[in-house]
Amino acid sequence: MSEEKELSFEEKLERATQIASALSDPSAALAESMKLYEEGRKLIDEMTGELEAAREKVRILTGEDTLEDYE
Repeated sequence: MSEEKELSFEEKLERATQIASALSDPSAALAESMKLYEEGRKLIDEMTGELEAAREKVRILTGEDTLEDYE
């Protein structure tokens, strides 16, 4: 049984960017596009969780009760 290497945030972002590019190809097969979409959705969910955890850690380290949203 092989173990998958956990990707860094930056590697996940790079892969999500590759997926977005592949999904923009109108000649891509539907089945493959669906697989890529699912993979991309999973990566986005993981990255969102990592960003929320980092945000919480910054809040704790700075002693702030709230953080302003940066857009």
